[in-house]
Amino acid sequence: MENINVYSPECSPENVSPPPPPPPVKSNSGTKLKKSTVQKCGSFASKATRDAWDRMFDEAHGADVLIHTDNNGLIYAHSNVIGMASDVIRGLMKQDKRKPHRKSISILGVPHDAVRVFIRFLYSSCYEKQDMEDLAIHLLVLSHVYVVPHLKRVCESHFENTLLNKENVIDVFQLALLCDAPRLALLCHRMILNSFEEVSTSEGWQAMKQSHPSLQKELLRSVSYELDVKKQRSRKQKEIQTYTQLYDAMEAFVHICRDGCREIGPTKVENPHVSCGFQACDGLEKLLKHMAGCKLRSIPGGCSRCKRMWQLLELHSRICVDSEQCRVPLCGDFKERMKKQSRKDEKRWKLLVKNVLSTKRIGGSPYFLQAIDVTL
Repeated sequence: MENINVYSPECSPENVSPPPPPPPVKSNSGTKLKKSTVQKCGSFASKATRDAWDRMFDEAHGADVLIHTDNNGLIYAHSNVIGMASDVIRGLMKQDKRKPHRKSISILGVPHDAVRVFIRFLYSSCYEKQDMEDLAIHLLVLSHVYVVPHLKRVCESHFENTLLNKENVIDVFQLALLCDAPRLALLCHRMILNSFEEVSTSEGWQAMKQSHPSLQKELLRSVSYELDVKKQRSRKQKEIQTYTQLYDAMEAFVHICRDGCREIGPTKVENPHVSCGFQACDGLEKLLKHMAGCKLRSIPGGCSRCKRMWQLLELHSRICVDSEQCRVPLCGDFKERMKKQSRKDEKRWKLLVKNVLSTKRIGGSPYFLQAIDVTL
């Protein structure tokens, strides 16, 4: 007989069960210890044992069940074996009372080869790799209909690891919903959402539009919702990035005006080409130099770069703890200007300050306000 080249997970050589527990030990009083109850342990079947079960199925010696399949196919089996493996098949055999010496059942709707692989699995829990690749969908159906949980887990594992693709994901998704395979359905749903453009052009999608239009509409709603979530997440990430850059700019402001950096500040740096560690310093220095020599800064609606600098200075004044000791230019002046602003502008600025400070919840700067101090 041809060697078995694929084992199910339970009969794989890597999953050898631990040795059985030692026999119960009696105490001196003759009573058994608490842990002396007999435990049912899984056993590892050798290759010879699996071959024997396969040979029993292939040779059908003493078979007492005749299984009818599509295209007038016939498979012989042993009632004790398949009845113990599937309660559903056992019930079908009990219903057949025409020939007591030989039972007869029908498994229709799937290819003959799929039924043969299924019945063989009931004997030895083994299968050929090529058979699983070709018949996994049919085997999943059979494992669900005839309640063989182990085979269902094997099929789900193969779909998850190798067999699921963009061409068959719609068919597998519908099947997973019908066969009560939630994990497989979730994996299919994720693949549909992540590769919707390719999946929507597959034959399975076109067939689903005709056979299950309600499911197609539900998937379209899921895709639309997922796109909205991705847009919101992207927008939120951009907002956080902007607030983080503003916070870094505020720290660089204090650094420049207190310690000096390169060519700007109270002290002259010996080596202006050495990085100071503040990423925003370079951009702020360029803005400060531009503002110092710009002739349009005092003209209403004039220079956009100078306007941006004024906004950064005002933002700093709003998060600064002590404007009297602060060395950033115009910090105190902006503090006084706040008192004359409209309620609408004040609310907008407070929201911006709250968002900027919330980006540094842990280990905030000692010369800035804390996020909890900002109230709208």
